[in-house]
Amino acid sequence: MEEQKSSMPLLGDAFPAMKVQTTHGPMTLPGDLAGGWFVLFSHPADFTPVCTTEFVAFQKRYDQFKELDCTLVGMSVDQVFSHIKWIEWIKSELDVEIEFPVVAANDSIAMKLGLLHPGKGSNTVRAVYIVDPAGAIRLIMYYPQEIGRNIDEVVRAVKVLQISDAKKVAMPAGWPDNELIKDHGIISPATDMATAAKRAQEYECFDWWFCHKSLD
Repeated sequence: MEEQKSSMPLLGDAFPAMKVQTTHGPMTLPGDLAGGWFVLFSHPADFTPVCTTEFVAFQKRYDQFKELDCTLVGMSVDQVFSHIKWIEWIKSELDVEIEFPVVAANDSIAMKLGLLHPGKGSNTVRAVYIVDPAGAIRLIMYYPQEIGRNIDEVVRAVKVLQISDAKKVAMPAGWPDNELIKDHGIISPATDMATAAKRAQEYECFDWWFCHKSLD
């Protein structure tokens, strides 16, 4: 029998369609979340220290994601019974109630998302997929099992993707606290000489190829 290979989706790809069991009941992804943004994040295993810190951190920012019309979805290859018990433990021992669904994935689902790596056993790696209202994967973050993620960066990533789409600008490093242009957006570089000549009159510029504007 041919060995099943893990294939990581690429930016711009449609999020793979899948029917999953979650702590909130059955779901179809991305169909049930169509029309809004969602973040799917995988974790290696329930009842592990780094994953527990991440779940608490995601929940602490749950309202921030909600304000961005963005749904959180967790995932690992643990059974749903394990997810439920772990969530109960987080509530009873850490006084944090996990409000987002957690997918009980199988190897087939994990393979579709490139979450199983040779030499890492059956545990999923730490991946983050940010998916837009059309079901397209817009951003991917990949972390090794031993490194916890910065959840504030996930919130920022959703926010800058939405602003970039709405304002038709690129977003600088560290937005909204960029060292050069603070909270401005970056204008696409001119592609002809006439446009390049006008840029400095239309926007704030370091040069015609590096112009920016307020997003207010």
